[in-house]
Amino acid sequence: MEAVLAVAGGFVAGYLLRQLIASARVNQAESRAQTLLSDAKSKSQDVVIEAKNTALKILEDAKKEEKERNAQLARIENILTKKESELEHKEHDIQSEKEILKSKATELVAVKADLEQSRAKQIAELERISDLKQDDAKKELVAKIEEEYKGEIYEKIIKLERESKEELDKKAREILAVAIQRYSSSHIADATTTVVSLPSDEVKGKIIGKEGRNIKTIERLTGVDVIIDDTPEALVISGFDPVRRQIAKLAIDKLIADGRIHPAKIEEMVEKAKTEINEKIKEAGEAALFETGAGIVDPKLVYLLGRLAFRTSFGQNVLLHSIEMAHISGMLAAELGADVAVAKKGALFHDIGKAVDHEIQGTHVEIGRKILQKFGVDPKVILAMEAHHEEYPYATIESRIVQSADAISGSRPGARRDTVEIYLKRLEDLERIAGSFEGVEKSYAIQAGRELRIFVMPVKIDDLRAIQLAKDIAKKIEEEMKYPGEIKVNVIRETRAIEYAR
Repeated sequence: MEAVLAVAGGFVAGYLLRQLIASARVNQAESRAQTLLSDAKSKSQDVVIEAKNTALKILEDAKKEEKERNAQLARIENILTKKESELEHKEHDIQSEKEILKSKATELVAVKADLEQSRAKQIAELERISDLKQDDAKKELVAKIEEEYKGEIYEKIIKLERESKEELDKKAREILAVAIQRYSSSHIADATTTVVSLPSDEVKGKIIGKEGRNIKTIERLTGVDVIIDDTPEALVISGFDPVRRQIAKLAIDKLIADGRIHPAKIEEMVEKAKTEINEKIKEAGEAALFETGAGIVDPKLVYLLGRLAFRTSFGQNVLLHSIEMAHISGMLAAELGADVAVAKKGALFHDIGKAVDHEIQGTHVEIGRKILQKFGVDPKVILAMEAHHEEYPYATIESRIVQSADAISGSRPGARRDTVEIYLKRLEDLERIAGSFEGVEKSYAIQAGRELRIFVMPVKIDDLRAIQLAKDIAKKIEEEMKYPGEIKVNVIRETRAIEYAR
């Protein structure tokens, strides 16, 4: 029992102790909360005071700013009032001046009417006194003045015309001089020879071949003379036709690169060169168009333009001549305010007819007109090119520019050589005469025109007929041509039989 009481007493004591501790903690918390509440109230009062001070300061600043703005508005208002007063004053002055001007204008109209009336009366009185009408008197006065000063007026007119002509001639010379000075091209062109560079002198022996068979094959197939002399690492191809010389050069270059040089290989390379020459012609035409900026034209027209690279006129390369003319025409047109594009294109294509004039009847101007019309070239360009030999009238200023550029390009010192042109014409005539006979396959004028080599069709020409053909051609040359020395007519009849074993 005592034990139970002891335990119960312990529980009661423990409970009371816990109650005391809890009460103490509550008191402590209440004390702390009271302290915090006091601090918060103190701080809130400080914050309120600070906020009131800040608000007062902002209010004072706003009042100050408003005061300054009001002062500024007052100043602006004063200025506007002053300006308005000045404008009203000026408007009043303008109105006064306007009234004065109206009054003066009315007075002037009245005065003018009075003057015209007085003038009419004076004229009528003068006509009555002189017994002449006004127009008749004017004509008589002008006639007397003309009669009195006729000589002086004529001298003045002559002097003005002379000075104007001199000034125009001077200006024209200046324009031409500037155009020539701005474009200066080389006149050097291969007229009858082409030089081929060799890798070494040992190649010369291969090109000549055993007993000269290789060089003879090249000359026979291309119609040119191959000259091999002591010039180191070079040989010369001679011939009046630039296309043939270029074919021979391409063939020799290919043979040297291949290394095998014999008659069969030579024939193969010559055929390849003949094919490639068309690409060369096209490239020459495209290069000319690009250099002159003539724009895009039909590919066939480009090819015809490229053919001019292998044509000469009085020793002057026709394509280079056309390119030079295009540049000069463009500069002249720019100076004179003409159409630069039309002038340049007309100059570039002015000799296009020479690309086929040996194949078609007619002058190269007429042939050129038809070619350009066929390919749809601008009619302005055709008008510009057709008058350069005065076969057609000068229809536009560009046509005169093209004609002037042609004269400038052809008259440059060293640009043209008549003797070369005569020589080339003689060689062309030799080949023309040979080609006029039936059975002739191809003919080549070589050795500077001292030999005419003719290849005939063996099925049409037998050995006896070949001998007679040589005599007939020689006789026709004697009748139609004039030439120094003598010309060897060499007729060649060759029969080949080719078959393949398969």
